Amino acid sequence: MTALVFVVDDDADHRAAASDLIEAAGHEVCAFPDAAAALAALDRSDPGVIVTDLRMPGMDGMGFIAALAARGGDHPVVVITGHGDVPQAVQAIRAGAEDFLEKPYSADHLLLVIARALRARETRDELRRLRSRLPEEEIVGDSRAMAGLRAQVAALAGLDVNVLVTGETGTGKELVARALHAGGPRGAKGFVALNCAAVPESLFEIEMFGAAAGAFPGAMVDKPGKLELADGGTLLLDEIDSMPQPIQAKMLRVLEDRTITRLGEHRPRPLDIRVVSTSKVELKAMAFDGRFRADLYYRLAGAEIATAPLREMSGDIALLFAHFASEAARRYGRALPEIPISLRARLVRQSWPGNARELRAAAERFVLGLDPGGEGAPATSEGSGASLPERMAAFEAREIHAALVKCRGNTERAATLLGLPRRTLNDKIKRLGLTT
Repeated sequence: MTALVFVVDDDADHRAAASDLIEAAGHEVCAFPDAAAALAALDRSDPGVIVTDLRMPGMDGMGFIAALAARGGDHPVVVITGHGDVPQAVQAIRAGAEDFLEKPYSADHLLLVIARALRARETRDELRRLRSRLPEEEIVGDSRAMAGLRAQVAALAGLDVNVLVTGETGTGKELVARALHAGGPRGAKGFVALNCAAVPESLFEIEMFGAAAGAFPGAMVDKPGKLELADGGTLLLDEIDSMPQPIQAKMLRVLEDRTITRLGEHRPRPLDIRVVSTSKVELKAMAFDGRFRADLYYRLAGAEIATAPLREMSGDIALLFAHFASEAARRYGRALPEIPISLRARLVRQSWPGNARELRAAAERFVLGLDPGGEGAPATSEGSGASLPERMAAFEAREIHAALVKCRGNTERAATLLGLPRRTLNDKIKRLGLTT
């Protein structure tokens, strides 16, 4: 990812050296000798990230961060500090800076921090874009799996073909169904959902096809079924693999004839629907085994979409968590808490067997302050399902984070407390993505 980078430093030699390093990585650079000049340039340029020295004559780095906040912009700021200035850098982080670098630093470390800041801004930009759209119809993520899923939905949304969506529990199958409905010509009509696993078999026919008044004792008025309610729009048959065999035969007839007859009636009613079905098991295998009608399977699976589990999209976890947290904050009328880098690192190390549904629940607990660990993540990587390296990394991250908090961000004192060389501690902080 390339971007425009502002470099602000009163030291001409350091300003030139940092600019050369950043330009060599493919970024465009604008360098300024003081904060006032950089602020004036913001009227005509929109940098992806701002790299600034902390100690400068006139307006220093802290004043620069405050001035940026007053402008209402969203430019990630990376603060460069001298030896012994880490506590001030921590204050800068709390004031709104994205990250900091301590001199002397390596070229690789500088570029890594800039890349991390750019990704953070991209995440915030994505969230702003998401807020302008209907959350239930949004497929969030930048991974190859999510990009492919969006492409499939876009290609099929405008086609009046039945779609079967398969995937593990919690992978967003209903989200895909709603996106298919919203993106097609039926989007202005009704979207009706029926969970096939939640309806008792004795009531399935009435729930699905409806009943006329007097069709059975107690039927005092006409009752339209889910099929009739979805006329002109989309019917979602969730967990279609749980549909009883007798209903499967009647559903096949509906799809072939495009008519429906209520229980207790003999007059068929015309029906115009699109059916999207979901299944967490391999429906084709069930059809081959005789556990599901093969002819109905082929009617339902005019096209197929498979949703990926969260473990295959680790790069999307932090973005999804931020999206779910934003939704929860809006729903509960809470301020959206800052999601620290240390929490993002912990989230990526989780296994998430419940997929996005589990991640959403964790984000809601984070927003409501209900996380028992106090740091917003659900069960840590030290759970029984984690590998030994994952558990060791989680323990190490927690201990280092606690030491940094106890020492108010002073890495020298934290290193002494932990019994580590300071350079080793700094390397671990970078590798684990920790901050205070």
